[in-house]
Amino acid sequence: MTANPIAETIRSLMPRAKTELAELVAFESVADEAVAPRSECEAAANWVADALRAEDFEDVALLDTPDGSQAVYGILPGPAGAPTVLLYAHYDVQPKLDEAAWLTPPFELTERDGRWYGRGAADCKGGFILHLLALRALKANGGVPVTVKVIVEGSEEQGTGGLERYAEQHPEVLTADTIVIGDAGNFRVGLPTVTATLRGMTMIRVQIDTLEGNLHSGQFGGAAPDALAALIRVLDSLRGPDGSTVIDGLPGDKAWEGLQYPEDDFRQDAKVLSGVDLPGAGTVADRIWARPAVTVVGIDCHPVAGATPSIPASARAQISLRVPPGQDAAEATKLLFAHIEKHTPWNARVSLEQVGQGQAFQADTSSPAYASMADAMRIAYPGQEMQTAGMGGSIPLCNTLASLYPEAEILLIGLSEPEAQIHAPNESVSPEELERLSVAEAHFLVNYARSKQV
Repeated sequence: MTANPIAETIRSLMPRAKTELAELVAFESVADEAVAPRSECEAAANWVADALRAEDFEDVALLDTPDGSQAVYGILPGPAGAPTVLLYAHYDVQPKLDEAAWLTPPFELTERDGRWYGRGAADCKGGFILHLLALRALKANGGVPVTVKVIVEGSEEQGTGGLERYAEQHPEVLTADTIVIGDAGNFRVGLPTVTATLRGMTMIRVQIDTLEGNLHSGQFGGAAPDALAALIRVLDSLRGPDGSTVIDGLPGDKAWEGLQYPEDDFRQDAKVLSGVDLPGAGTVADRIWARPAVTVVGIDCHPVAGATPSIPASARAQISLRVPPGQDAAEATKLLFAHIEKHTPWNARVSLEQVGQGQAFQADTSSPAYASMADAMRIAYPGQEMQTAGMGGSIPLCNTLASLYPEAEILLIGLSEPEAQIHAPNESVSPEELERLSVAEAHFLVNYARSKQV
């Protein structure tokens, strides 16, 4: 890394950053009271608020959003006439999932093989620490040259839209000239990347009922309609013979133009077992950035442990559908509902519920903010040019912000590179990546302020 005062300051702050990230990771801040108590999210929100106050932010507040979560807000005034930059992260996290699969406790930041492990370390508690590091380095080297607003969301992982609805009701709060979303990631460690597109998403639950109660499979099996079997048929109808997502009326053949994802690299990043084929057609980039993708993320039926020889009367599943740019998430939801109703066998009773939705996003990479970030990335990553890539995940807030503030430039960076294994057991963050991206963000704020000077 090229020696400069900002980089040197951030390097000196890394031990403090590790301590703070450990404190933040310790909160089991899953925004679902069926998984973790609400007090964990409240404690995380208060930690973030206290951190902002300690950095001289004004008007620090816990904003009560319509989905019941709290977003943390604060503003750090800059020089007169300076542009305003909104920095985003989220403190809520995915559940720990299979705790036995974690090599170290999920809510205890643990260093191993040069990485820091813990739920939320990369997605996205580390993103908030990234913002703090960049601002601290600027304050130690002449001051922050822009007005900074920070918003740290409390329910992003649930997709319930609390902050989106709050922003729509209070559009004055998040107004900014440029918005930096710290919830994406480099294409791989050491390759500076901004995310140009995000797939949208819809999350639904489907329940199938066929009987008034479970029945003995020997006495009634063969003629009694099996709810689980019906559900399996429905789920299977969502994929074609090659594994491609197939939903009646929803196009699935768009190609990705831009940075490609070699299949061998993808297999390694995704930890695909030897000999197992990748589903779908087209390039890997086509499949994960440009086309819809359906995933069964949960299913309720008889567990294997303690199973009895009985026919299930009911079964249900939760389905995630990722929607690429150019497709409307609301329309995709309608098509998904219609597909399921059409493909439910035996006139079984089917109930459908939408539990989350967000639109896809496409950034304007020709904007001045991107030029400022590209210059900053060259400083933080010597010898590397900034790349633009897609991301298969969803950040519904992006489209809300783009709609509310059409003149604002939106950039997506972050710590969720492939080795981070976000949403999976053994999530981790690269401290080197945290350091370099903090340097890049600090220099971006300097560059952006200069670009706005008359």
